[in-house]
Amino acid sequence: MASHSDTLVVFFGATAGANGGKLGSDEREIILLVWQIVDLHEKKVGKLQRRFVKPDTLELTEQCKEETGITLEELCKAEPLDRTLQQFQQYVSSELKALGRSSYTLCVTGPLIIRQALHPESSKKNLALPDCFYSFVDLRSEFNKCCPNAGPVKDLTLDSMLQYMGSPSLAEQTVGVCEVKKMVVIILHLLSDPYNCKFTSFLMVNYKFESGACSKTEAVDNETVIRARGLPWQSSDQDIARFFKGLNIAKGGVALCLNAQGRRNGEALVRFVSPEHRDLALERHKHHMGSRYIEEMSFVLMGGTLNRSGLSPPPCKLPCLSPPTYAAFPATAAALLPATEAALYQPPLLAAPRAAPPPTPASTPALAYYSPQHHAQLYMNMNMNYTAYYPSPPVSPSTVGYFAAPPGALAAAVATQAPAPVLSQPGGALVRMQGLPYNTGVKEILSFFQGYQYAPEDYSPVLQLSDQARALAPPKEWLCL
Repeated sequence: MASHSDTLVVFFGATAGANGGKLGSDEREIILLVWQIVDLHEKKVGKLQRRFVKPDTLELTEQCKEETGITLEELCKAEPLDRTLQQFQQYVSSELKALGRSSYTLCVTGPLIIRQALHPESSKKNLALPDCFYSFVDLRSEFNKCCPNAGPVKDLTLDSMLQYMGSPSLAEQTVGVCEVKKMVVIILHLLSDPYNCKFTSFLMVNYKFESGACSKTEAVDNETVIRARGLPWQSSDQDIARFFKGLNIAKGGVALCLNAQGRRNGEALVRFVSPEHRDLALERHKHHMGSRYIEEMSFVLMGGTLNRSGLSPPPCKLPCLSPPTYAAFPATAAALLPATEAALYQPPLLAAPRAAPPPTPASTPALAYYSPQHHAQLYMNMNMNYTAYYPSPPVSPSTVGYFAAPPGALAAAVATQAPAPVLSQPGGALVRMQGLPYNTGVKEILSFFQGYQYAPEDYSPVLQLSDQARALAPPKEWLCL
């Protein structure tokens, strides 16, 4: 696609289910496409084209029937999506040639028809979309640039934009035709003085998911990560990226979670390029990956998740990133959650830090107290094996509940423990690492933490709190910094 187009193709679509602001949220197929060409130089418009699209499942929701007026009889006579898109290409190419123009860009009111309907459906049907559907302009964004006082982009509608311009309402009532005609009126208005809009703010759809490692210094916006559950256990990062087709996932932004046995557990963390894409991803809640639907979609907050059921902890086993990826999840600002709620996202020992008791010669299992700091959960590359790195007490998160116990109960539980030797390093923190290569030695771990201060004498074995716990062989899992 050219960086600047000679023409716009005003584009509108409707599905057999929810439309408007919820278009694409219910996985219903596209049943209507409407388009019209606008010559940006001559300020002329082409002939409006309206095509029904025959879905694989001939079924319309009552809401769709009421809003669109489309009947099953009309759809039965229509062409399927692939042939309709071929007709679209042929018609646009023919009209561009007649106008003497060489390039065009799609213009839509909001990205839903492109990102949430056309790309996901084409991916499921193994249809190769033309390049024109990977770059488009949002009329609301262009209008906001020219008329910033009209309100934020997300609140703009065709009627509110026409009202702001002082244009009379249109008498046309046919669904699709009405919307396209309104868009054309707005475009012609923005092309005139004093705006002289160029329509160059292109929005892109990634052709494919890019796996690989990100920079370790790259900041990660914690408003861009979601947690998906109910994935087929054999799903790869590319399968998950295909499920989110139309939305842009950050480079290496798919993390597959493992269960206690080190196998994939049907959960994944997915990092998108922006909060807007994250929000659209959440609309695919209970959409299908093959024959299986994704049972839960929620956004990640403070290391846990917030979903329709309220607060819930992160997976018991921290995710192992599918090679080759890297992600960092920074701590959320304390202002987002009260301290009492934020504690729900930490293991109990972290939720109520206590001063370390004085060392005693007792032989009971050691209990190390960790004073929480503003550390993030990090997932790092170590010789192509992905290592979970996070400050932690010597208690396995797989054996300790993530919801903090009531303060009284927690204090009573700690008080019942006999005094024990405490691992202590002034100014340091105990760090647990999981997912290390089996042949990892002290030298490799020290190289991994190059640039950090560490205590080379503190690689002694660490015992877990429970009586059934086994000694952890250093330095495969524990490291004291």
